[in-house]
Amino acid sequence: MSTIGVLGGGAWGTALAQMLASDGREVLLWARESELVAEINSAHTNSLFLPSAKLHPTISATGNVQDLSQCEAILVVTPAQHLGPVLGSLGKAPQDLILCSKGIEASSGRLMNDVAKDTVPDSDIAILSGPTFAHEVAAGMPTAVTLACGGGESQWQRLKPMIARPQFRPYFSDDVIGAEIGGAVKNVLAIACGVVDGLGLGQNARAALIARGYAEMLRFGDALGAQRETLAGLCGLGDLVLTCSSTSSRNFSLGKALGEGRSPGELMRDRTTVAEGAHTAPVLHALAQKHGTAMPIVEAVNALLGGAPAKDIVAQLLARPLTAEQGAPA
Repeated sequence: MSTIGVLGGGAWGTALAQMLASDGREVLLWARESELVAEINSAHTNSLFLPSAKLHPTISATGNVQDLSQCEAILVVTPAQHLGPVLGSLGKAPQDLILCSKGIEASSGRLMNDVAKDTVPDSDIAILSGPTFAHEVAAGMPTAVTLACGGGESQWQRLKPMIARPQFRPYFSDDVIGAEIGGAVKNVLAIACGVVDGLGLGQNARAALIARGYAEMLRFGDALGAQRETLAGLCGLGDLVLTCSSTSSRNFSLGKALGEGRSPGELMRDRTTVAEGAHTAPVLHALAQKHGTAMPIVEAVNALLGGAPAKDIVAQLLARPLTAEQGAPA
């Protein structure tokens, strides 16, 4: 079996490396932190980002990103806002790049697959997305994901045996845009659900917010050409339900703290790991306006991250005009 590369040594990258190595395959994991590279190679642990896991011995780490250029395929798990520069430093890229980060490039409004295609145009780009908490994947708990292949059926046939494991089940899609939109929008909606929890507004309110947020996801998907069937699946509704329901979600935890009265600036300074929804909310709001798509929950999260009081924002949402549920803009 040839080596698979994982580009990113955070919790999610390490969990994916652990899953891939579960059948004895060699996995080469790139991490930015030199001390983390040394720890993975000597102790087979990642105490900084995934302390719960004892890593398989076939996982090795490197601090040189170009070491991954000889891998059969690379799973790219760098934060969304750093994807372009990291891929640009890769040098020679393999045929298959599987993007596992969820977000939209804040500086340009590009989806991750567009960033990757512009940076490494000779590679086939796939998107791996779905309801996945890193610690559960690392522990070998049952997980199902969408694998959206820009290279179509032939790429799926290459990647399926490389990625599938008994406890990790990928499902094929050719809708790269839909898979990306589901992962990006759900992060912003998870912040909103955390705010509901932080304000103590109850389970009814959170369920309503998930449903209305899903309607916003569908409208945005329609505007960008996604398939509604994709957004009804693992990478859309499935991921939305998971990340909007647990403090294991970084985005939910950020929203909960905002609802409890902490300031956005304080929270973003204190976070060791990235709550990608905080970077996605402003650009998602701008794209929704550009496409004439009503996304009042996304607009509210953007205002919260700009410093507006959570109680005021919730009051504004509750004061919106009453309309029909189906086809309604809010």
